[in-house]
Amino acid sequence: MLILFAAVCCAAPVSNAISAYVALQTGLQDDEGIADGSAADIPPRMLTAYKKAVQQVGKHVPKCQGMRWPILAGIAKVESSHAVGRNIAAGGDIRPKIYGVLLNGSGAGGNTTVFPDTDGGKWDGTSGGERAVGPFQFLPSTWEGVGQDAGGDKTADPHNADDAALGAAIYLCGNGRDLTKRAQLKAAILQYNHSNEYLANVLGWIDQYTAAAKDPDLKNVSGKVRTVIAAALSQRGVPYSWGGGNASGKTYGFCCSPSGKSGANIKGFDCSGLTTYAYAKVDITLPRVAAAQAGVGQRIPASLGTGALKPGDLVFYADAPGRDATIYHVGIYLGSGQMVNAARPGTVVRLDAVNAMSGYAGGARLL
Repeated sequence: MLILFAAVCCAAPVSNAISAYVALQTGLQDDEGIADGSAADIPPRMLTAYKKAVQQVGKHVPKCQGMRWPILAGIAKVESSHAVGRNIAAGGDIRPKIYGVLLNGSGAGGNTTVFPDTDGGKWDGTSGGERAVGPFQFLPSTWEGVGQDAGGDKTADPHNADDAALGAAIYLCGNGRDLTKRAQLKAAILQYNHSNEYLANVLGWIDQYTAAAKDPDLKNVSGKVRTVIAAALSQRGVPYSWGGGNASGKTYGFCCSPSGKSGANIKGFDCSGLTTYAYAKVDITLPRVAAAQAGVGQRIPASLGTGALKPGDLVFYADAPGRDATIYHVGIYLGSGQMVNAARPGTVVRLDAVNAMSGYAGGARLL
């Protein structure tokens, strides 16, 4: 059984997975992310489909636990950017249909593997080979194994938002995974593509949608702390730019991040640029890099756990927690396990769960 999912930056195909960068050359993928840090990038009809699938999946995989709409949204964001640009009818049909490239080994876009036709063109519109279809980019052979009718029209159609979302939920659930457990969630994602970059990308969106589904509780936040948080929140939706941002606001960055991404043509913020900007609003000047920012204010040891953080605190992540020189990332804590975050190239300033980044290294209290 094969399903087609992908990372924005793809590793070589592994096992029975291939990259949607190869299979989906329709111009739908949107690395700029969301407009306001919530689920605003999801067309309402698609969001309805994700939520409907969560309600229905138990009928097909009774032992599945923890399926929730942000999981489906994270997958669909990477696969088709939620079918943005298509017309989504009231019944869920998506037009024009979403087709990936013909997987004929031509080399186009890295397509080097031949996938013989399995459906006679029923779903992918061609009997000359195989191509991925729909907002969740199923191969027809996989769809035959997981496709179900979610809308009551007696047809399981991968080009229908409701049917496709339910099929994806069934596939992710496997024989009855507990998706509340991070390890099992990772396993569900990795079955599509054994790429750590792919996994991080999808998890990033899942964590973002999960965090954004809960509005930050700022009713007890006031004074300078509120000013800092408001400044950071006002930048949601601004693109990540390596080296971008200063006390005055977003700027063009420079080349290059450890993954080789350039910020030279992107006006926005990196993680420490965002914190520098937000704290400048209360006349606090921060060093420009995250590791140096850990030396400002009252240090909050990682050993105390995230429960020791208060709104407005800087939150740090390190390659070797306990060694501040290895700190590679910083965010601004909001409370309730959330932070304002400029996560990495290809994302935007957004709300994230504090555990969305690896190597928690404590915090710093400046106010």
